[in-house]
Amino acid sequence: MGNDPDLINDHGKQPFKYRLKGYFSPGGFQPGEKKLVQKIDFFILTFCCLSYFLNYLDRSNLNNAYVSGMKEDLDFRGNQLNQINTVFTVGYIIGQVPSNLALYYVKPRIFFPSMMVIWGALTMVTASVQKPQSIMAIRFFQGIAESSTFVGTHYILGSWYTARELGKRSGIFTSSGLAGTMISGFIQTGIHSSLDGKSGLAGWRWLFIIDGLITFPVVIYGFIFFPDTPHTTSAPYLSGAERHLAISRVPEVPAKKPLTWRFLKTVLTSWQWYLFVVLWIIAGETESFSSNALLGLAMKASPTRKYTIAQLNNYPTGVPAVGIISTLFWAALTDFWGGKRYLVAYFIGITGIATSIMILKSRETSVVFAAYYWAGSVYACQATFFAWANDAMRYEDDQLRAVVIASMNMGSNAVNAWWSIVFYGANFAPLFTKGMWAMIAASIAMIFWATLLVFFTSRHEKRRVDEVTRRDISELRYSVDDENAQLQ
Repeated sequence: MGNDPDLINDHGKQPFKYRLKGYFSPGGFQPGEKKLVQKIDFFILTFCCLSYFLNYLDRSNLNNAYVSGMKEDLDFRGNQLNQINTVFTVGYIIGQVPSNLALYYVKPRIFFPSMMVIWGALTMVTASVQKPQSIMAIRFFQGIAESSTFVGTHYILGSWYTARELGKRSGIFTSSGLAGTMISGFIQTGIHSSLDGKSGLAGWRWLFIIDGLITFPVVIYGFIFFPDTPHTTSAPYLSGAERHLAISRVPEVPAKKPLTWRFLKTVLTSWQWYLFVVLWIIAGETESFSSNALLGLAMKASPTRKYTIAQLNNYPTGVPAVGIISTLFWAALTDFWGGKRYLVAYFIGITGIATSIMILKSRETSVVFAAYYWAGSVYACQATFFAWANDAMRYEDDQLRAVVIASMNMGSNAVNAWWSIVFYGANFAPLFTKGMWAMIAASIAMIFWATLLVFFTSRHEKRRVDEVTRRDISELRYSVDDENAQLQ
């Protein structure tokens, strides 16, 4: 289609309707590529999305349990909920880079499900706790196990998909986590109404048991069907020709090599590591309204209105619902516009400033709810920014790409470990005044940093194209000289 002169306008570009049709047609133009993409879509996305859905379900159930009786049963005091989340974050930080490097040496088909077994078991153990300190210990190790899912999946997606396909898949994957957050509230409501007191257990304890149990069918599915990477796959549903095609679609991956001090120097001197890590640190804090479940905490601490347990669990689900719509919209749109991921940064900056002002200036319940729901749209940065990093590093060393992607999430969580306590502690509810000003500052920083990153990525891409062009010209000249020599 792209070479048909009838489909080219006077400016040398395809008309919009043909670009739109081509965008939504899966696969490329190589024979068998459409079928290959459909297969890897099914087996990779089903496992990764279910895994991330359960990951977020197990993670967000703590806040649901907190507002559903756990606070009173375990006698939570002060900022203990935030302290537990911080301990989880510390474990999550520790596991980031080792987990992504492990995928470079251990088959993902083994590593991903093994981590799921650990975090699923720890979720179930949480049902037996008698004090907040016990949850702190459990969540630390749960954070280490869960650290493999988010950055690991983005590494895998970057290993299988082309730049044209990556944004949509990243968006679908990220939305599955938001669905876990959204559905967790409805699950807790159902469990509380039907199982509270059954076998002598409170409803919030049943939540941890059930969330842990439903993890294990996905574990079995992953052990059997996950396809690893194009260069290591032995999936029975991929033919030999399809495996070769999968390898040809992505840059060549060098042979595995041991970690060295030289590699560490390469990481620490690469502009990608610094700029993308700081980008995600800032982006992580623009998600603070949603990631710290502020709407639920504000409702719980409201001095003027008493909300029911069902309302405390159900009303905040609108935040991740908006996040899902925003994520899918921006992931698809930035793919269609040729990978202009930076547009999301400007949208997030405007959103953060506007919603903070709405909450600071208004005491109307409807306005505050609207601001928190709108703030959920900033979740779009998860899919687009990791796709941006994968795009920018597609032709770099695969180890470096793995470390940069892991370091992005590690850096963000390292800052969020104390940021959430300083600005969004539960004792600051319902207004979170300091947090509103922190959000405005983070949003302004996002706009500035994204602009800086656009400059560096554009310059790097131009340099890479020039290098490829010079190499091609050199190879062509060598071929011509060799042919002339043979003729003489």
